Amino acid sequence: MSGPEGKGGEHAPPPARWADLRRFTAARVALGRVGDGMPTAAHLAFQEAHARARDAVHATLDVVGVAAAAESLGLPVVAVASQAADRRTFLLRPDLGRRLRAADRGRLPAAPGAILFVVADGLCASGVAAQAPAFLAEAVPLLRGAGMPVAPIIVAAQGRVALGDEIGGLTGAAMVAMLIGERPGLTATESMGLYLTFAPRPGRTDAERNCISNIRDGGMSARAAAEKLLWLAGAALRLGATGVALKDEQPATPLLPA
Repeated sequence: MSGPEGKGGEHAPPPARWADLRRFTAARVALGRVGDGMPTAAHLAFQEAHARARDAVHATLDVVGVAAAAESLGLPVVAVASQAADRRTFLLRPDLGRRLRAADRGRLPAAPGAILFVVADGLCASGVAAQAPAFLAEAVPLLRGAGMPVAPIIVAAQGRVALGDEIGGLTGAAMVAMLIGERPGLTATESMGLYLTFAPRPGRTDAERNCISNIRDGGMSARAAAEKLLWLAGAALRLGATGVALKDEQPATPLLPA
């Protein structure tokens, strides 16, 4: 093969135009090549990122730390757990992560007509631990200022998204906002998602939720996510539903300053 990219297995730097893309994305673009393979540095970086993602999946939730951050907002905190007894069970039995531990059913506060936050580890405990405090600090005052009552915060260990349906139904909440660690990727291992469900109860489907994703440094900011939740919650109350029935028509804001 002729040309610098294939001569004798020499390292061929990426073309300048491809390399320029790195200014705009954390994705693995313009890595260069060595013969028909990746450069050693790029290969080792990939292996490290993969190991970090695996570690994030197996991490456990810092319940005490998350609870302390929530209590600083002047809201009571109740710690509960799903029926998955440990992390291994949680990963192998997704169904158990969707059900509340029987011993915790009687400990839940009544929250009629309120919006209920459930903070759960999901598939990235470090993600929710990193993002939930800042998000709650932005969201709770916004909701209160709009006249929406906020229930005591539930911190749930070994929880999946649908766990919020059972918790919300038992408390009588008007809607539940599940803050949960998102599946880690190779460029982001501390990302949080939010799932909003109107009139939560067991049996709700994902089609009946609205999701705000990629809440993290380098993604959607805590402030932007809180404003998005405020808009969706207000629209859900007016419509009486979330999910496919509720379209996100919040006015867009520019990504970059003018």
